[in-house]
Amino acid sequence: MSPRASSRSLAFLTAALLLGGCSKEASTSEGGQEAEARTLQKLRAEADRVKQGGAVATRPQPAQREPEDSKLAGLAAGMGDSGPRKLRLPERNDTVHVDTVAVKVTGLEASHSVKGSSGKVGLGLTTEDLFLRVTLLTQNVGGMPAPLTLDGAKVTDAKGQTYPLARDAQAVAGTKPLPTTWAPEQRTEVVLLFEVPQDAVQDDGLALVVQGSGGDVRIPLR
Repeated sequence: MSPRASSRSLAFLTAALLLGGCSKEASTSEGGQEAEARTLQKLRAEADRVKQGGAVATRPQPAQREPEDSKLAGLAAGMGDSGPRKLRLPERNDTVHVDTVAVKVTGLEASHSVKGSSGKVGLGLTTEDLFLRVTLLTQNVGGMPAPLTLDGAKVTDAKGQTYPLARDAQAVAGTKPLPTTWAPEQRTEVVLLFEVPQDAVQDDGLALVVQGSGGDVRIPLR
């Protein structure tokens, strides 16, 4: 250790000793005096050690946590994301009717990222949760046009938590604009996207809820 470094170290320790002495004189608590005495003893021992050529002890720095933005950036770059993961369809995948529109679940996928569809190349969104992609086959089985608004569709889990349509993801990765009216016999494939926690996709109570003219219609997803 250089003489200049040793002088700085000793000056620092001396200042600490003087501060400790002032605190001791100002303290009126017997317990506080004993604690300060122990502190002074440690400082004097440290000063003796530095005088003999030892390095000045430094306080260890706290471990750095990975910023959440870094994790999200890694997912956006494809790190830790193996792409869309197909999920099993519900065991009883019955056709459900919302008014005169017959609805059947034909596909379920989960992924951290969604990419732009045709005409939206280069666009994409990433989440630390999961984007749940629900593919439906729909057909109006009635003889009259059937209005059906899917903008209010939502996903619910067994705990009663509700997840609305992920409108940004829908705009970027939806295959086509959502229809609002089905002509008689019209048959249409519809893709809906929701942002849900990772454990929700394993929830046996997961369901899609669509609003019909008579109220909510529940379509099991798991």
